[in-house]
This record gives sequence, structure tokens and C-alpha cells, in this order.
Amino acid sequence: MLTTQTIKSTAGSRKKSKRVGRWNGSGVGTFCGRGMNGQNCRSGGWVPDWFEGGQTPLFRRMPKLKGFSNAKFKKHYNIINLSDVEFAITKWAKEITKDTLLETGVITRKSLGVKLLGNGELKSKVSITVDVASSSAKAAVEKAGGTLNVSVS
Repeated sequence: MLTTQTIKSTAGSRKKSKRVGRWNGSGVGTFCGRGMNGQNCRSGGWVPDWFEGGQTPLFRRMPKLKGFSNAKFKKHYNIINLSDVEFAITKWAKEITKDTLLETGVITRKSLGVKLLGNGELKSKVSITVDVASSSAKAAVEKAGGTLNVSVS
């Protein structure tokens, strides 16, 4: 018959806690498994997980970054100015494209698009095809009587 007096726990389900510091015959006497000397052998002594032995910690070595950078998705361009276009006109035809700029050596990276900026002065009438152009560059090309074809806005 099953009564409260006859109920026993399953073998191995209850384990006695290890009693440290109860003389040397217990196997964990004298230093109680804490080693000899040092901060962690003392009562109340501990080292936090982030402690690096006294060297400047990682969170203080890292720079304080502020703001947001979208550099991963930034579009890069070959930057040219109106003065570069004027140089290409003197060497080549009145039609300025990415291929013309590559041949003259004004730009060097074929994989990137071309961005036209308004630094310099355009003296002759010319047709320019670029990917992006600034408003000052557009105004300067129109003032000189040329046309500006922008493929990406």
C-alpha cells in the first residue's frame, strides 16, 4: 500500500550539496577549492566578466560614433568639373560622353558613373552626356549654349 511514509525519491534525483572547508579529509578542506592567494580566494572577492586585467577595456578603446552612415549603399561617381570638360573639348570633338572622357584620361574608372560639377568656366557650345550634374553645372552649360543630357537624377 502507498502512503506518505513509504514514498521514496528516485535514485539519483536528490544530491547532497558539497560542504567545503570541513577539514582535509573531505577533499575540499584548507583552501576550499579557491586556490591559494588572490582576489578570488577572499570572501566577497570577484572579477567582473568585462575586466581585462587592468588594460584599457574594449568599450573605452572603441570610438564614440555619433550619427548615421549609409556608406554601404552610397553611390560613387567619377567627379569632373567644367574645367575638365573644357580640356576634353580642346582635345576631342564637341560631343562629350563617358567614353570620350575615358579616352582623354579625364576619368579613369570605367565602372563608375560620371558626375559633373560647376567648378570652372565653359567657353564653347558642347553636348554633354553624364549620369548626374549639379545645378550650377547645368546653368553653366546652358549659358554657353550647349546641351546637358542627364541619365540619372
